[in-house]
Amino acid sequence: MSAYVIAYDIGTTGLKTCLFEIDKKIKPIVNSYGSYNLYILENGGAEQDAEEWWNAMCTTTKEIFTKTDIKPEQIAGISFCSQMQALVLVDKNGDPVRRPMSYMDQRAKEELKKYMAYGLQIAGANIVPLPKSLAVTGAVSCSVKDPVYKYKWVENHEPQNHKKAYKWLDVKDFLISRCTDKFTMTKDSAFATLLYDTRKGKEGWSKTVADIFKVNMNHLPDIIESTDMVGGVTEKAAEKLGLMPGTPVFGGGGDASLIGVGAGSCSVGDTHIYSGTSGWVGTVVEKQLVDTSAMIAAIVGADPNSFNYFAEMETAGKCLEWVKDHLCLDEIGIFIEKKKITDHTEKAYTSLYDYMSEVIGSVPAGANGVIFTPWLHGNRCPFEDPNAAGMFFNININTGKSDMLRAVIEGVCYHLRWMLEAQDRKIKTSQTIRFVGGGALSDVTAQILADITGRTIEVVEKPQDVGAVGAAAIIGIGLGIIKDLGSVKDYIPVKKSFKPSTADKKVYDKNFEVFKKLYSSNKKNFQMLNEQ
Repeated sequence: MSAYVIAYDIGTTGLKTCLFEIDKKIKPIVNSYGSYNLYILENGGAEQDAEEWWNAMCTTTKEIFTKTDIKPEQIAGISFCSQMQALVLVDKNGDPVRRPMSYMDQRAKEELKKYMAYGLQIAGANIVPLPKSLAVTGAVSCSVKDPVYKYKWVENHEPQNHKKAYKWLDVKDFLISRCTDKFTMTKDSAFATLLYDTRKGKEGWSKTVADIFKVNMNHLPDIIESTDMVGGVTEKAAEKLGLMPGTPVFGGGGDASLIGVGAGSCSVGDTHIYSGTSGWVGTVVEKQLVDTSAMIAAIVGADPNSFNYFAEMETAGKCLEWVKDHLCLDEIGIFIEKKKITDHTEKAYTSLYDYMSEVIGSVPAGANGVIFTPWLHGNRCPFEDPNAAGMFFNININTGKSDMLRAVIEGVCYHLRWMLEAQDRKIKTSQTIRFVGGGALSDVTAQILADITGRTIEVVEKPQDVGAVGAAAIIGIGLGIIKDLGSVKDYIPVKKSFKPSTADKKVYDKNFEVFKKLYSSNKKNFQMLNEQ
């Protein structure tokens, strides 16, 4: 049995619509990309426009059918892999009462202090609500970016919008609502609010934790499994999307849940590393556990029988984008002649990133002593600090841009190693790691990651699309084509493997020790410069 399915990968700045055929493999056919804005505000706010998400979804869905002979009536189902921990408050018609607050939003500092970061604390959380929250959810809301504080911020600063709110949704759940007219939230998204009771036999919204934060339980939608069919696409939505009315819509999941699935890292003990706009280390574990000192928790994923032990950094691939824009491109117009990188006279490059990878590969390990800290939008793990920032450390008169380019990649990899080692304090991560996201497109980056972590790094086909692959797998399970999540790895073969080299271990270990000290040495300086 085979089927054609559509998976939507909803990122921070764009949505990719991917058409797959599920047979013996999850085979990509065509895709289309639509972008939208991320509105960064001076007060630490980060917002998006829900109508821009919906318009991108509609436009790209119609566009994929212009690239293939496959027809809308052949689509067996649609699903989603999405950014998480946004706050989308909608009215009874499913329309947002205000622009959604992104997971990056940091405005709710006072709300955090009021409900959690006050009095006697452990790992930034007050000792009174901390044990209640840990016992019920297996985690605790102690980051300014957690959704509950966004919810309280709206209540405190925009009471008129809070009164209009009917349901609290996350990004994909809003789009599911647009497709089906139903208000639901998958278990992983519900857990990400940190209001979800994870105890066996008690799974569901926790009134105990909701009462801590004075959350209106009526705002919380119905909870479903990732593989559940929510309903069929309505006639109104079908006309906008170019799909057939009644096309099955499956719950899908957040990126933290489905990227691991799309990587084929689905079984207990499997570890994957993701490097996209953000970055993380995820390991599948049997039981729920938390390391509050390192801001790592075992979160609910797509599989109801396991958890994902999850460590996150805010900016990974975003650092390479930053260095491309600010070090590689000619910002101030000082060059007389400009040439496209694809017109390079010595060698043809398909993109500037390919050329950057070659340059990075030409610089010796350790970047000639230059170290970069990849905290361009604060940091979450293994330390929580919205004031932390990026820096180039140990620049001297001989330092060039090539050294700085390599230092950026190494800095991201050092931080990934730091999170990997933090996980190893509680669990056993795997010696062979699946590496996915846009960062995995570069063989140079994959080899540096292998060398810095000392692990074998595996890369799958189209690693930048694994979120969509994970969403496609969810549809396959929901339709009964794929047996279960444990079988998904059979549908996702490895394309390349990178073994760690011991030749540069000494320099990487030395630089890594310095890298870790840079935060503790500059914590107060970051606070002086960046605290609002």
